[in-house]
Amino acid sequence: MGLRDRIAGEPGSGRSDDGDGDGVSYYRRRLLEEVNLSEIAELSTAQRRARLERVVGRMVSREGPVLSTAERTRLIRRVIDEAIGLGVLEPLLADPSVTEIMVNGPDEVFLERNGRIERADITFTDEGQLYQTIDRIVSQVNRRVDESSPMVDARLPTGERVNVIIPPLALRGPTMTIRRFPRLFTLDQLTEMNSLDPPTAQLLRACVEGKLNIVISGGTGAGKTTLLNALSAAVPPGERIITVEDNAELRLQQPHVVTLEARPSNVEGKGEVTIRDLVRNSLRMRPDRIIVGEVRGAETLDMLQALNTGHEGSLVTVHANSPDDAIHRLETLATMSDLHIPFEALRDQINSAIHVIVQIDRYADGRRRIAEVAIVASSRRESFQLGTVARFEADPIGPDRHVIGRMRHFPLPPAIHRRLELMGMKVPAEFGPEADLDQTPVREAS
Repeated sequence: MGLRDRIAGEPGSGRSDDGDGDGVSYYRRRLLEEVNLSEIAELSTAQRRARLERVVGRMVSREGPVLSTAERTRLIRRVIDEAIGLGVLEPLLADPSVTEIMVNGPDEVFLERNGRIERADITFTDEGQLYQTIDRIVSQVNRRVDESSPMVDARLPTGERVNVIIPPLALRGPTMTIRRFPRLFTLDQLTEMNSLDPPTAQLLRACVEGKLNIVISGGTGAGKTTLLNALSAAVPPGERIITVEDNAELRLQQPHVVTLEARPSNVEGKGEVTIRDLVRNSLRMRPDRIIVGEVRGAETLDMLQALNTGHEGSLVTVHANSPDDAIHRLETLATMSDLHIPFEALRDQINSAIHVIVQIDRYADGRRRIAEVAIVASSRRESFQLGTVARFEADPIGPDRHVIGRMRHFPLPPAIHRRLELMGMKVPAEFGPEADLDQTPVREAS
């Protein structure tokens, strides 16, 4: 969509935001008469906003009613937000504490802040204004949303992921979910936030540096990508890293990183590039490590084969509610491949490829914490066995709804302890032979 269309609104959609009652539509249309579009199109977003604010400010002073300073500022901001931004959503996008925005129709906007969902004090003027915002988002990625294509995934230029679903699939009207780009946290910062304790952070750092293959498991919104970003910082700077994601969210700081992002099919149903395609291609790119944002299908088998053929120290996330669920889910996902591999052979692949599973959960108080660190203790074609080396034990929740607990530590299995020592890693004493009176609790993954 060109700049003129962006300011004027989506042409030919049959949707209008007229009738806003406060002059926003009027001043937006007047912008077309006042600005040189070819000139401001060359400016950055910040420069363009500043230039348009000056233009609208002059128009309001010249033509508008008498307003207080606060009312005048609010009107100008709304005009610019509607002209080149996302309208009423702009204040939420500008708030760094908001991690998710959920629009359930023009009259219902919810947001997530500090792990808790609350209702926002904003609404759209009508369904037409909401549709116009949706059109503006999807047009930036050359997608469309209509009755023939009522679901779409997109990404804002600033990195936020957007999912849109409209009638007839969404019965109560157009629905949009915007997930903010994850903030960068280090392991030390996560420790200060009580997401994990210092010994566990030191152990995970040693596991990454020592080239153990790590699976990060958790539910939606549990913080898997945030933890993956933090763990990836422990990868030595001299290694070549290939990242593979559906939506590029990882922001690695190492000097030698190649970022690959999957591509959906176009409106004709062609041109799709899947995570599996990218994982396969990454093997031809001489990676030292492969980081997969999330495995959810047939690419799991390709990932396992990569981990078993010399690409140690790789990281991957998976949706699961526990380490036990995670390892069985990997087995199930691997069967989605077009290759018919017996379960015994898949078990052999997983036991050989995966060393550590880190479970991260969102607790009742909204905080994300590492719930368990488990070592894969089985080998070859044995049934899956997991050994817990760190586990968060929570106290009963009090009236203030804050979750309080402690991390309990257990000895590392001898084979893993020895491997880390041979790699020159210092294992925290909490995970040594005297870590706990009990031995590492090894269980068969149920």
